[in-house]
Amino acid sequence: MGSALFGQTCALLAAVTWAFALVLFKRTGERIPPLALNLFKNVVGLILLVATLCFMPDDLAALHRYPRQDVVILIISGLLGIALADTVFFHALNLIGVGIVSIVDCLYSPFIILFSYLILSEELGLSGYVGTGLILAGVLITSRLTPPADRTRGQLVLGVILGASAMAFMTFGIVIAKPVLEIYDFPLILATALRMLAGTLALALLALASPLRQKHWSAFRLTSTWKISVPASILGAYFALIFWMAGFKYASAAVAGILNQTSVIFAIILAAVFLKESFGLRKAIAATLAMVGVVLVTLGAP
Repeated sequence: MGSALFGQTCALLAAVTWAFALVLFKRTGERIPPLALNLFKNVVGLILLVATLCFMPDDLAALHRYPRQDVVILIISGLLGIALADTVFFHALNLIGVGIVSIVDCLYSPFIILFSYLILSEELGLSGYVGTGLILAGVLITSRLTPPADRTRGQLVLGVILGASAMAFMTFGIVIAKPVLEIYDFPLILATALRMLAGTLALALLALASPLRQKHWSAFRLTSTWKISVPASILGAYFALIFWMAGFKYASAAVAGILNQTSVIFAIILAAVFLKESFGLRKAIAATLAMVGVVLVTLGAP
């Protein structure tokens, strides 16, 4: 299998595994606060990544060969993309549900293109601008959707804003790390583990310093929620994360981006089946506009 095909396969697997994780996180998030859930997810993911690195001693030993600034960039990337973005994302997920947050998730592609232009000087074509407009239209439509049964219109709008912010933090974090991953060929699992370590340590320190520390560490008490939170964390913080970074590293950004965004389709279907979330005409239109926009954005990507 060539590297491009391998990257495309990983990007698609990232979409599927993240969609399943998203449905499980929604159920877990009904009982666990966002910061606590993110911290738990990251600890599970970090344990699995460190265990994986134990079978890759050459990668771990190679760490000293890379410039210190590359390691610092990966650490900053983890702080933004894992500690900050994921916590804000879980707040949004709790407020607006899987279906709507999946549509907002389509802002991933425009933000990738925007930050690639600003940081990496990559140009955006005409179709990219049109696609971005369609994605924004889809996201705006979501703010007019009927809120979940126990949420107000204001909470729906806040959830959309938080979801968009999470996409901005996540994409900025990965764009600044792209040269380290691609140009300097930093080992994939090692880079993923460093980002996860940075994000987990930041959240742990925040939880310890908070007057609500007992609440933030609540997810680590052995309860029945572990039956959902542990599988969700394995899927979302280990498999999906590795697949996502592999797709970004080995496939072109355009192809990886569109395959990543198919998670919207998987997540909306899974949410309707397992969470009984409504799937009306307005949501279908919003999802269609967003997905068409994703295709145009990736076609216009350099």
